[in-house]
Amino acid sequence: MEKVAHPKLSKSLLWLMTVVSGVVVANNYYNQPLLAEIANEFQVSEAAASRITVLTQLGYACGLLMIIPLGDKLFRKRLILVDLIFVMLALIWMALSDAIWMMAAASFLIGFSSVIPQLFVPMVADLSDEENRSSNIGMVMSGLLMGILLSRFIGGIVGDVWGWRSIYWGAAVMMVLSWGFIYRMLPEMKPNFKGNYGSLMKSVWDLARTQPILQLAAFRGAMSFASLCVVFTTLAFHLEQPPFEAGPSVAGSFGLIGAAGALAAAFVGRLNQHWSRNKIIAISLFLLLISWFFIYFLGNYYIGLVIGIVMIDLGLQASHIMNQSDYFAIKTPATSRLNTVYMVSYFIGGSFGSWVGGQAWSAAGWTGVCLVGVLFAVLGLVAHLLFANRLQKKVSP
Repeated sequence: MEKVAHPKLSKSLLWLMTVVSGVVVANNYYNQPLLAEIANEFQVSEAAASRITVLTQLGYACGLLMIIPLGDKLFRKRLILVDLIFVMLALIWMALSDAIWMMAAASFLIGFSSVIPQLFVPMVADLSDEENRSSNIGMVMSGLLMGILLSRFIGGIVGDVWGWRSIYWGAAVMMVLSWGFIYRMLPEMKPNFKGNYGSLMKSVWDLARTQPILQLAAFRGAMSFASLCVVFTTLAFHLEQPPFEAGPSVAGSFGLIGAAGALAAAFVGRLNQHWSRNKIIAISLFLLLISWFFIYFLGNYYIGLVIGIVMIDLGLQASHIMNQSDYFAIKTPATSRLNTVYMVSYFIGGSFGSWVGGQAWSAAGWTGVCLVGVLFAVLGLVAHLLFANRLQKKVSP
């Protein structure tokens, strides 16, 4: 296929995609520190309230599967602008919900439409040179993770002061502002796929079936994100009990604490100049596993939870950036479809982690939560240690 000429990636454009990625992805996570408050308002169990988080992540996975491949078929700027309108409408529906089923449906639609950051990441990969691709992807992904983490903090604070509905009204206003900046600043990029939607989706499956580096990256990402979602889905319930007896604002503040890990991981792309991707991923996954030592053994102290949350966010973000650098190095113009396979797997892992975390909390409390969190972390690390070097040798000239 003939190489398509792309505009250059300016600093201002990179910052725009970084900030908007954080603002949009935050929509998926405002609910996590508010689950206890939502359960009380609608008189449902904590396990039932936690399904809102599961549905948001399942919606995100479905949106990734059905929308992101269109980044190779349609003009991406137009696709992003249309999608932002649907995000705004879903947020308004969430704010107006007066029954738990309405919240569940709106949460699914918020997740389904809030996939814009994953249209940005392939754009950054396409617009970057080989030597700065990892660092540029790292910057956008740091914006995304900062959005995830700060959304929990902001959601908790706003929920405590003005109630949980107000955060969704504010988020809808942010979507309007984002639409204006995207319209003015984002360049248009020509599509590189000319088939119909059916053949586009078949090509996604073909990539998932035939690219072992992509398969391994997808599994590592799914297990790592599942491990993180286990703790953040149940943290509000843990903090609500003795010895903490804390409300949504305290639970949300752990998102702000975890932002320290996200900021540190922003520089992981630079390590690629000195260490191999496989080595960085192995260290990151080991760090994620060790974080559970603090979360469990010091889980009844704020200091233990703080250290554990920082470490798990740093390990997740660092491995996530390197996973994406790994599969974007595959020689194909189908960057949006590569990203689809990885990110669908990533958020299916996250939704499964949220569901298992909620079940573990109901069955065995904090001990059960930590056991399943460790299991996910071990699975990701073992898969990497068994297969990464072997695959690298196969693709090396």
